Amino acid sequence: MSSSRRAGSSGNAHGSNQIGLNQIWEDLKQGMDQVYTMKRMLKPRYMELYTHVYNYCTSVQHSGASRQLPGSSTSTSFKASPKKWHNSQSANFVGHELYKKLRSYLQQYLSGILQEGFDLMGEDVLHFYTRQWLGYEFSSLVLNGVCAYLNRHWVVRECNEGRKNIYKIYSLALVIWRENLFKPLNNQVTSAVLKLIEKERNGEIINTSLISGVLKSYVELSLNEDESSSSPSTKTSRATTQSLAVYKESFETLFLEDTKRYYTSESTEFLSQNPVTEYMKKAESRLEEEMTRVRLYLHESTQEKLAKTCEEVLIQKHMDQFHSEFLNLLNDEKNEDLGRMYALVSKIQDGLGEMKKLLESHIYSQGDATIKNCAELAINDPKLYVNTILEVYRRYSALVSCSFHNDTGFVAALDKACGRFVNKNAVTIAANNSSKSPELLARYCDSLLKKSAKNPEEDELEETLNQILIVFKYIEDKDVFQKFYIKMFAMRLVHHTSASDDAEASMISKLNQTCGFEYTSKLERMYKDMGVSKDINNRFKTSLSEDPLDLDFYIQVLTSGSWPFLQSVTFNLPVELENSHQRFSQFYNRQHTGRKLSWLYHKSKGELVTNCFKNRYTLQASTFQMAVLLQYNSNLSYTVQQLADNTQLRMDILLQVLQILLKCKLLVSESNPDKLEPDSELSLFLSYKNKKLRVNINVPMKTEQKQERELTHRNVEEDRKLEIQASIVRIMKMRKHLKHQQLLNEVLSQLSQRFRPRVPVIKKCIDMLIEKEYLERVEGEKDTYRYLA
Repeated sequence: MSSSRRAGSSGNAHGSNQIGLNQIWEDLKQGMDQVYTMKRMLKPRYMELYTHVYNYCTSVQHSGASRQLPGSSTSTSFKASPKKWHNSQSANFVGHELYKKLRSYLQQYLSGILQEGFDLMGEDVLHFYTRQWLGYEFSSLVLNGVCAYLNRHWVVRECNEGRKNIYKIYSLALVIWRENLFKPLNNQVTSAVLKLIEKERNGEIINTSLISGVLKSYVELSLNEDESSSSPSTKTSRATTQSLAVYKESFETLFLEDTKRYYTSESTEFLSQNPVTEYMKKAESRLEEEMTRVRLYLHESTQEKLAKTCEEVLIQKHMDQFHSEFLNLLNDEKNEDLGRMYALVSKIQDGLGEMKKLLESHIYSQGDATIKNCAELAINDPKLYVNTILEVYRRYSALVSCSFHNDTGFVAALDKACGRFVNKNAVTIAANNSSKSPELLARYCDSLLKKSAKNPEEDELEETLNQILIVFKYIEDKDVFQKFYIKMFAMRLVHHTSASDDAEASMISKLNQTCGFEYTSKLERMYKDMGVSKDINNRFKTSLSEDPLDLDFYIQVLTSGSWPFLQSVTFNLPVELENSHQRFSQFYNRQHTGRKLSWLYHKSKGELVTNCFKNRYTLQASTFQMAVLLQYNSNLSYTVQQLADNTQLRMDILLQVLQILLKCKLLVSESNPDKLEPDSELSLFLSYKNKKLRVNINVPMKTEQKQERELTHRNVEEDRKLEIQASIVRIMKMRKHLKHQQLLNEVLSQLSQRFRPRVPVIKKCIDMLIEKEYLERVEGEKDTYRYLA
C-alpha cells in the first residue's frame, strides 16, 4: 500500500517513470470494495484513488522517436510514423488493461449479488432489486469520478479511433449491470411490477417507490451505444429522449398489453351490470388514475401510448352504447352526463361526428314540435312565434356552451338545426309561405320599437333586440325581413310612433354589422330625411310669422325612392286644409326650384275636434277619414255615392274608410255595414260616447293589412328577379363563358346572404337575359353561355 502511494507520488505529469498496473491495482481494488460496500470514504482517500489512475495513465512517455515495445528484448528504431505508433500501441498499453480489470471486477461483484436474489419473487425481488440498484448506481458514479482521467483520454481516444464496446466507466457499469443482473432477473422483476400495478388498480394500497425505483433503472439502462463517450448526466438525458430501448421492450410493451387486457375485461363486465351513465363515471375515474400513475412512477413517454390504449378500450369499443344513450340524455336534459360523454368521446379521433348529427336532428325535431304546439296562435302572434324560437335556441345554446364547451362542431349543429326549423315549420306550412318567418320577425321588431304602454325598459329592450338578431341570423330570406322592416320603420317615422330614437339607431347599426351598409342604406336615408324635414318645417313657420295659418300644420318631405310608399290616389282635399296645402307648396317651390312635390294623402293624418256630441272629443284620423267626417259639417246624412262624389275617393278605398267609421260608431247605417251599396245612407251618430276624450280612429282594417302583406310579398318576388338578373350579368361579365351548372352555383353563392333563390326562377331569369341579348347560348357547346357586351 505504501509502496503504491510512493510510486504515485514519484510520478510526474510527463510520465517520465513507468508505473505497472500491478503496482496500483491492489490498493485501487480495496478502494473499489470500499465504494461498492458503501463504506464511508474521506476526500484524501478519494484523491489517492484518483491519483493511482492518473499516474498509471500518464506513466508512458508521450514523446520520442524510438520506443521499445512491451515484452520485447530487441531494440528497434522506429523512424516512420512514430505518432501513429504512440496513438495505437501506447494508448492500448496504458488503458486497456486497467479497463479490463475494472470490467472484470464489476462482473464478479454483480455475480455475487445475483446469487442473493435469484430465487426471490414478488415484492421481495423488487425490494432486493431496487436496494441493490440504488447502491450500485451511486457507487458507479463515484468510480466514474475516480476514473475521470481514463475517461477523458484513453476512452475518448479509443472511441475516436472507432473501437466498439468501449464506454466511460459509469456507462460500462450500466452495461455490466444490464448483462449480469438485469437480464437474469428481468422476467421476475417485470412480472412483480405488473402484479403490483394490478393490485393498485384493484384498490389495494401499494408501495409505489418499488415500481418507480425499478422503472428508473430500466430508463437508465437504455443506453444509446452510438454515444458511448457521453457523460453520465448527458447519457441519462439522451437515453430519456432517444433510446429507452430497455424500458420499452422489457416493461412498456408488456404493461400496455396488460392494461388492455385488464380494462377490456372490466369495462365489459361493468357495462353488463350498470347503466352507461355510471360507466362513464367509472371510465373517467380510470383515465384519471392512469394519468396519475404516469406522474407517480411511469416514464413520461408512456403517457400518450397509455392514454390511447385506455381510450380505445374504455371508450372507442363502446361507442354504439354511447350513441344510444346520447339521445336518452338529450331527452332527459341530463346536461352533466352529456358533458361527461363529450369529454370522453372527444378523446377519440373523429369520435364526435355521430354525436353532432344526433344533436342536430334532436334540436330540429324539438324546435319543430315546439312551434307545432303553438302554431295556431303563433301564426298571428309575432311575439309568441319569436319567443318560442328563442326558447328552443337558448335551451340548446346553454347545452352547447356548458356541456360541449362551445365546440365548433356542436355550434355548427345548433346553427344548422335552428336554420332548418326557423325557415320551415308548422307556421310557414300553415301560411303556405316560406317567407312567413322573416315577416313575423319584422312585425315583432315593430311592436317593440313602436310606442306602447307595454314597452320594455331601455336595457331590456336592447337585450331583446340582441335576441332578435339571433333569430335573424338563421333566416334565409333576409330580403323579406328587409322589405317588411323598411315599411314598418317608415310608418313609425311618419307617424312619430317610435318608442326610442336610440333604439331605432341601435337596431339599424346591428343590421348594418350583420348584413352590410347596402342592406341598411335606405333606413339611414329615411332617418336623415326626418332631420331635413324638421329643418324645413322650422323655416316654413318662420316664413309664416307675419301671417300664420289658422291650424297646426306639420309636413314631412321624403326623398323619392328611399321610402316604400306608392303614389297617392286621386282625392279632393278638404277645403279646411287647402290653404295650408297651397302655402307650403309655394314656400317649397321658392326654396327648391326644379323639384316636384308629390302628396301622399293616404299616409297623412290629422286631428279633428268635435262640437256635435255631448262631450268634446279629439279624433285622430287619417286624411281620408277627415275628408269624410268634414262632409257632415254641411249635412247629417249622405249616401255612399254622394260621399264618393264629394271626396273623389275610389269606391273600394271609400268603403274601407266607411267601415272603420261605422265600426267606431261615429256613423250609423240601416244597411249591413259589410255590404254597403252606393245608395246606402250613412248618418252621423249624434249620441256617440267614448270613455276617452282623445280617440284614435286611424286604425287600418285587417283586410287592408292582409292586402298590404300580400303586396309586399309580391314586390319581394319581383325584386328578387331583378337581383338574380343583376347577379347573372355581373358573373357573366367577369367570366365571359360559363357552363349552366357553374352559373347556377355562383348565383346561389352570391345571393345566399340575402335569400335562397329557387333554381327554376334562375333559369327563367337566364332566358329573360337571352331575350334581352345580354347572353347567348354557345353553338356546339352543351349548356354553355357567352356574355354579350
